[in-house]
Order: sequence, then C-alpha cells, then structure tokens
Amino acid sequence: MAGGDGIAGLRLVLAPNPSPLTHRGTNTWIVGEGEVVVIDPGPDDPRHLAAILSALRPGERVAAILVTHAHRDHSGLALALARAAGAPVWAAGRAHEGRSPQMEGLAAAGLAGGGEGLDRAFTPDRRLGPGTFAAGGMNFEAIPTPGHLGTHLCFAWEDTVFTGDHVMGWSSSIVSPPEGDMGAYMASLEQLSERPARRFLPGHGPAVDDPAGRLAELVAHRRNREAQILAALDATPRTAAALAALIYRDTPPALLPAAARNVLAHLLDLSDRGLAAPVGPHGAETGYRRA
Repeated sequence: MAGGDGIAGLRLVLAPNPSPLTHRGTNTWIVGEGEVVVIDPGPDDPRHLAAILSALRPGERVAAILVTHAHRDHSGLALALARAAGAPVWAAGRAHEGRSPQMEGLAAAGLAGGGEGLDRAFTPDRRLGPGTFAAGGMNFEAIPTPGHLGTHLCFAWEDTVFTGDHVMGWSSSIVSPPEGDMGAYMASLEQLSERPARRFLPGHGPAVDDPAGRLAELVAHRRNREAQILAALDATPRTAAALAALIYRDTPPALLPAAARNVLAHLLDLSDRGLAAPVGPHGAETGYRRA
C-alpha cells in the first residue's frame, strides 16, 4: 500500500507485517522527488522490497536509506534495498550499541533482552551523530532519542519529525533492558517536547498531529505506571512479571512478557533514582521492594 498522508513530497509504503506490536505494519517513508530518501525500509520481505521500488517514479533514484533503529521490523530490509537501489544506509549505529554504563553492566552480568527483534547483523554505511545533514538535496536533522533502543534516532525534515518507535499515536513504546532504558526514554521525550514540530510521523500507525499533546500524554502515562509499581511494592518484594500481571489487568496474556519488560525498565530506573531496590542483583527474576 502506498500513499502520502496528504503531505507534498512524501509517500508512505506500508509493510505487510501487522501484529499487536506493529499496528497495521511498519511505515516506510519515501521523502522528496527525483532524488529521494527512504526512512525505515522495514522488514526483510521481498513483497515489501517490490512495493518500495514500485512506489518510485520513472527516473527516480534513492540517495540514502535512513534507519531510526536496528529492530528487524525497521532495519531488516536495509541491505536488500541498498543493493537493489545502489544507495547507502545511514543510522546511529548497531543494535547493541549506545547502552548506558548501567545497561552495559547488566548485559555483562547476563541480563538478556526480551526478544523484541534486534537486528544483530545490521551495520550502517555511515554513522549519524546529532545535527543536520543533507541527503537527496534536502536538509534533515538527526535527533538522538535513546530509550527504546540505545541508538534510536528521530529525523526532522522541515516541520515534520519521523519518530520511529519513540513516539507513536496508537501505543506507547516497549522499553526492554538492557537495550531499552527507561531513564533515557523519559529524557528523550523531554528533549522532543522542547522542539517545535507540526507533526510526528511514527514507524507504526497514523500521524500524530498534536506532538506536544502526545508527548505530554506519554510522560503522564509513564509517571502513572511508575506510581502503580511503587504502590504495588508497598506490601512485599515482587518480580517484574508479578508486577505486570498485577498492573496490566486488561492486557492479553500473550503480551504480558512485553509488559514485564516495561516494568523491569521502570524498576531499574526507580532503583537508579533511589525509589526502589532489588532484593539481590538486578534482573528479570529478581524481587524488588520500595526503598
């Protein structure tokens, strides 16, 4: 499916990978005309590769492929598209990079991720730091937004920000340690709230036409969730999974493991702020109490 969301110079190609975690699929954005930029090529699926190439007009050339982060539903097709289009892949870095010292320590101690689809083979041709850059005759800005992943980037173009999985209108992001970091995620939300933008275009779901309002909702949602966690820790130490089952009462059982990863991210952040404490080493199976 291709469309432009009503924005001049912009085309959307929706990947055929719908799921409870991807909404109707991954949004692959084609920006510009003539020389174009592709943002988030999506999953490694030959049908989606064909759809992206078919969305190009006669004579158009892909100047660069930008990747918000190295989860397979965003970066999986990058290599195949790069080969087919003869274009370089630009991103902040690889999937395991960009972790804080705390998260590096937890990973070294054996804390494994939640299996949210890390693209461990992904390696960009060019690493983007914060700031402006040119691609396809257009100006973009790379905005580091760690939290969902340590190397997550948002891309600003004119008055639009492509937000990947950091800000979506239909759902909040999964923050799964050690790749995900709740403290970094909250700081990245604050960073985006300080920028003017007319719309956010996420990696899944519809456009966000009230960026400031949506950012405020996400911050409030996370603060409410941490308050629920602290309240549940009043009585007895509990693991992340036990807390998720207690707090996420309306969540389908199949999604509770992902919810538990979010809870663990909150527990690590609360512990770092001196509000909670583990009964033993930090980890998914560790009980936590209120400090």
